[in-house]
Amino acid sequence: MSTETMKAIGFYKPGDVKEPMDLEVVEMERPKPAGRDLLVQVKAVSVNPTDLRTRDAKKDGDESFTVVGRDAAGIVAEVGEDCSLFKPGDEVWYAGTNNRPGSQSEFQLVDERIVGKKPKSLDFAQAAALPLTSLTAYEAMFDRLGISENAADNKGKSILIIGAAGGVGSIATQIAKQAGLTVIGTASRPQTVEWAKEHGADYTINHREPLEPQLKELGFDNVPYIFCLSATDEHMTDMTTVIAPQGKICSILPAFKPLDPRLFAKSVTFAYELMYTRSVFQTEDMIRQHELLDRLADDVDAGELETTKTEHFTPISPSALKEAYSNLLTGRTIGKIVVEGPFEE
Repeated sequence: MSTETMKAIGFYKPGDVKEPMDLEVVEMERPKPAGRDLLVQVKAVSVNPTDLRTRDAKKDGDESFTVVGRDAAGIVAEVGEDCSLFKPGDEVWYAGTNNRPGSQSEFQLVDERIVGKKPKSLDFAQAAALPLTSLTAYEAMFDRLGISENAADNKGKSILIIGAAGGVGSIATQIAKQAGLTVIGTASRPQTVEWAKEHGADYTINHREPLEPQLKELGFDNVPYIFCLSATDEHMTDMTTVIAPQGKICSILPAFKPLDPRLFAKSVTFAYELMYTRSVFQTEDMIRQHELLDRLADDVDAGELETTKTEHFTPISPSALKEAYSNLLTGRTIGKIVVEGPFEE
C-alpha cells in the first residue's frame, strides 16, 4: 500500500440497531498531523458500547463513511509542529474522542493531550483494553464524586458500583480498592460475581434484586458513594433508597426520567461522567487525560492495576470486528473485548 494512503474500517449506513455494524474496508488518504496532533499507527483496539451508539445516532440520509472505535494502542508515526509530549517511535495508548474519525484505521490523528505512554509491561492488545474505561473511572470517582485519592482519607467509607464486572466496572473496582474504599459491586451471574471479587470487590450483591435488603444483610444501612454503570432509570429508586444523606451518585448514562425527589431531601449530589467532554469542548484541563493515562501506566507497571482484556480477536478486519460487536450486543460480556492487528480485508 502507498505511504500516502491507509486502510480504514467503517460503514456508510446506520443499519439495524439490534445487529452489529455492517462494516467494510476502504482505502483513504493518510492524514498529516498538525499543531498538537499525533499520527499514530494503530496496533490494537477494543470495542465499546459508545461505538454502537455512534452508529445508532447516524441519520438515515447520511451516507458518508464513518470510522468508529475509541480505545487504541499503537506507535507514534509522526507529530505536529506544536507537539512536546511525544516523538516518533513512542508506544502510546488513548481513548480518542467522539467528534473525530475513530481508531479502526491503520493510522489515526489524536491530540497528544489525551494520549499517554503505553505501560511497558503490557502488549498492545492488553493495553488497548484500558484507556476509555480507566479514564471514565478515574474522572467519575475523583473529579465528579470528589473522592480523595489518599487511601487514609477513605478508611471506613464505601462505594457501590452498579455493574462491577463490565468494562468500566472491572477497572473502577480496582481503582476504588486502591483508593482505600470498601467496594460493593453488583453482579448477577456466578461468573460475574467471581470476576468482580477477583478484581477487588469486597462484597457483591445482585442488581436484579432490591439493593437495600442485600446491603443491610451485609451490615450497610447506606453508602456515601454510588457509581452507576448501567440502566440509570431502572436503578434510580434503589439508588435513592440506599444513598446516604449528603451522599454522591455518578452515572455514565443519561437519566431520561426525572430524578427521584427524595434525592432533594437527602441533599444528594447527582453527577454525570463522559470522558469525551474534555476533548470535545477543548477544556482548559484537557491535558489531565494525558496525566491520568501516564499515572495509570505507572500503576500497571508497578503491579497495582491489571488489564481487563477477556476476549481477543485478530486481525483487525470487518469479520473480526463484527464478531466482537456481536458479543458486545449480548449485554453479557465480562471485562473488555480487544481486536489486534494487522489490518486485513
